[in-house]
Amino acid sequence: MKLLPNLEDLRLFCAVARNGSFIATATEKGMSPAFVSKRIAILEDQINVRLLHRTTRKVSLTNDGEEVHRWSLRILEDAGQMIETVTSAKTTPQGLLRISSSVGFGREHVAPVLSELAIQYPKLQIQLELFSRPVDVIGEGFDLDINFGVVPDSRLLVKPIAANSRILCASPSYLEKNGIPLTLEDLTRHKCIVVRERYECFSVWRLEGTNGIESVRVSGHLSCSDGSVAHQWAIDGHGIILRSIWDVGTSINKGLLVRVLPEYSQKADISAVYPVRLAESAKVRLCVQFLKERLSI
Repeated sequence: MKLLPNLEDLRLFCAVARNGSFIATATEKGMSPAFVSKRIAILEDQINVRLLHRTTRKVSLTNDGEEVHRWSLRILEDAGQMIETVTSAKTTPQGLLRISSSVGFGREHVAPVLSELAIQYPKLQIQLELFSRPVDVIGEGFDLDINFGVVPDSRLLVKPIAANSRILCASPSYLEKNGIPLTLEDLTRHKCIVVRERYECFSVWRLEGTNGIESVRVSGHLSCSDGSVAHQWAIDGHGIILRSIWDVGTSINKGLLVRVLPEYSQKADISAVYPVRLAESAKVRLCVQFLKERLSI
């Protein structure tokens, strides 16, 4: 039986996968490209698979490399958490923590949790920025993003925080005037209030029902980038919205909105997203755990 891979070699392999280059990784780590290449070759020999396609211009992951990369990230994070558990429990998290989130959810749910976090850990410097647009977590220098649904960047780690679904609803006055949609296709003949979600095509609603996932193109005379505005427009009787249960649940309970096509919903779980390079950051891990405990709605 061959020796198990060295953790530092796994860490180096992840850096090469992230940078797509031996030279860039060597520069980042303060090593020579030859040393980086040698350690990757040793790792490949230990696990008996080819991890990288090598060309004169760049390197890319093989199919086996992609699988080893996923496992390596998990192994390194678990190892970091183990060490932190036994050695860092007595330290106080401190320093700057930059967090981004969507406008409505960030204001209503993330901000109160961060307020509590700041009280418990006063040495943390917390910056929260709220956006209706997509966020380049790495390029804009964020430590953490609170995101709904799919994360389009493979350089980011995703930690589930809470289950969530989007549902269709409208005001009683709108339904009385325009009728109740009975099929997904009926939505094309209704006024729909479209919200420009951060990472999704805003004019096409993909919903899961008894026949699996189906898509419908919707339109209406009102659209916006702020979910709270769309929520109020729906209450005012302007059309049908697709919004998260956390957002419209209270209005449904009060009778201000009525759920339509209840057999359909859109999965949009809430996740904490952060760069691979911060996988072992104590302050990021603390914040993620704090959010998870309090946002499991």
